[in-house]
Amino acid sequence: MAERLVIDLDVCRDCAECVAVCSYPYHPSNDGVAHLRELAAQEVICRRCEQRACVDACPNDALEEQADGTLKRYNMRCTGCLSCSVACPFGTIIPAALQFRDAACDLCAGRAEGPPDCAATCPLHAITLWEVPDDAVDVHMLGENLAVKMAVWQKAEAPKTS
Repeated sequence: MAERLVIDLDVCRDCAECVAVCSYPYHPSNDGVAHLRELAAQEVICRRCEQRACVDACPNDALEEQADGTLKRYNMRCTGCLSCSVACPFGTIIPAALQFRDAACDLCAGRAEGPPDCAATCPLHAITLWEVPDDAVDVHMLGENLAVKMAVWQKAEAPKTS
């Protein structure tokens, strides 16, 4: 088990406004937590289509499928044309959720002793640093150092009619 930064989206959405502090050194006013929240939400809702219509629809190459199957959006290339949102067959790219500011997070790699500032300052403890068990059902791994915790959705069976 590796220690990872974990974002609990079920707890995170209860905050009216994020007050967790980010210590990303290259942009003092950077809101790296917003970037993490966008990554976490996309990880949970994206259906990872075999043919990525959203990527193909983007006229500016602002969307790219990563090697691990996740979708990366380049904020500086995105013009907000919403082609990706229209092309998504499942409607999981929600225009209101897209952030158009330059945000980044390096997960405090190599410079944090103890928990990163975002985990230490999150009042609801929606961002934490912990060892994620390999058999965790409600945790989605996102790269080597980040995980997303969210209740697993259960498929509801349609009622039988006679």
